[in-house]
Amino acid sequence: MNILEEKLIKKNLIHKGRAVDFYCDEVLLPNGHQSKREYLNHPGASSIIPFIDENKIILVKQYRYPVGKITLEIPAGKTDKGETPLECITRELKEETGYTSKRIEQIMAFYPSTAFSNELLHIFAAYELESGSNNPDEDEFVSNVIMDFDEAVKMVYSAEIKDSKTIIALLYFASIRKRS
Repeated sequence: MNILEEKLIKKNLIHKGRAVDFYCDEVLLPNGHQSKREYLNHPGASSIIPFIDENKIILVKQYRYPVGKITLEIPAGKTDKGETPLECITRELKEETGYTSKRIEQIMAFYPSTAFSNELLHIFAAYELESGSNNPDEDEFVSNVIMDFDEAVKMVYSAEIKDSKTIIALLYFASIRKRS
């Protein structure tokens, strides 16, 4: 065992949810003591920056119950069972925005909150978009916001955009543009 790793003693499912499961596992620490680790087990998710053209992107506005606010985010969604990250984001792009893409590229993947979740979130970029009708889930209410990419980046720096996946994706692309 690595000197930093913890060893599972007992896995304890606390709640099986529709989207995520909550656990409180018993673990053996590197120093030989026992402890508990509370976390949510997440199937993973995908998100995307849809580029209408070089300067215009689509973001979505939606109410996020955990923070009690309407947020501005890149389209995203949880991966369904048996679905790849690309299949997930292709479905979510259409559901949330109504757009489809002729070209989708994966950019990166990251863990949004390693302290209490095992979620792995994939970020994609979509190009060559074709508009259509959106079809959100019955409990999902979203509206499209088409805006200038640079304006969206400014909203990150002014703290108007607080969503981590959106911040990471926008700043990643902003840094690429500076290097070009």
